[in-house]
Amino acid sequence: MTLKKKYIFFIGLALALIFSVSVYSKIYGDNVEKSGDLFIYTNDSLEQVIEKLSPYLKNPSSFEWVAGLKKYKSPKSGKYHIEEGTSNNDLINKLRIGSQTPVKVSFNNQDTIEKLAGRIANQIEADSLSLLEAFIDPSFLEKNNLNRASALQIFIPNTYEYYWNTSAIKFRDRMLENYKKFWTSNRLAKAEALKMSASEVITLASIVQKETTKREERPIVAGLYLNRLKRGWALQADPTIVYALKQQKGQDYSVYRVLRTDLDINSPYNTYKNSGLPPTLIGMPDISSIDAVLNPKRHDYMYMCASVDNFGYHEFAKSLAQHNRNAARYQRWLSRQRIFR
Repeated sequence: MTLKKKYIFFIGLALALIFSVSVYSKIYGDNVEKSGDLFIYTNDSLEQVIEKLSPYLKNPSSFEWVAGLKKYKSPKSGKYHIEEGTSNNDLINKLRIGSQTPVKVSFNNQDTIEKLAGRIANQIEADSLSLLEAFIDPSFLEKNNLNRASALQIFIPNTYEYYWNTSAIKFRDRMLENYKKFWTSNRLAKAEALKMSASEVITLASIVQKETTKREERPIVAGLYLNRLKRGWALQADPTIVYALKQQKGQDYSVYRVLRTDLDINSPYNTYKNSGLPPTLIGMPDISSIDAVLNPKRHDYMYMCASVDNFGYHEFAKSLAQHNRNAARYQRWLSRQRIFR
């Protein structure tokens, strides 16, 4: 081989080596310069994915080149956590197989099914409308002996792990599964001992939830209402009046003081006029409120009134005379605070 040919050979070899190193670097070299979360929506194109990735990549064009080489064309929706130092090859493999990072979905004390849909929509891909439609789907409600007003009861407040791209229907169905698991044989046995169904327990728990924010007080409140139910007395629960008022006047209607005239409202949720439990729950109860009903404090209290000495708590009474004194004191306090509605 002549010197010239050797020179050309080595130049070609060097160029081939440089090219190989460049290709290898594009495919297997570090291209993610900072960690972060990538959200790919169901209808996102590859171009949109690359645009979302660009802030995290040293060289977006190299990612696009490797994507073409690996024939990565159809992104899978989801939330993906990408780590600093990841190569294009590993990143594309992660996105191709849909190796998502689960998200924590939490909710509590949602007053309405609409508010719940909005809360969940802020945490997964499904929008509030699709979630609401899934929650109140007539066939789903009928199959599970629910209606629009009672549908809220299958959502037990907690923190759950979901994939971000979970559909509205899959989210709903898994919530139903969790609801059924929540009602263990132990809880069902306690409900049966109270001569109540799971649905009735949750209905009473929703009233307890609205009556007091103090967890330690909830078993006392639950015991009081159970005492009234056993004696056939009307519950006379102010939160049910507030619920009835909001049903008639709208959810934004503010009530800080229940008036005597409110007690005449014509509603099946008026527990002053109607005996027994209201037709459905009046809001989403915490697990602590549900368990308070299942594990009530045993006592002889029949009446309760907000305390003016221990804010947030209640004064309990066994007799109507004592209750009237407590109530009069509380009404005077409201007037001094200029709370008239």
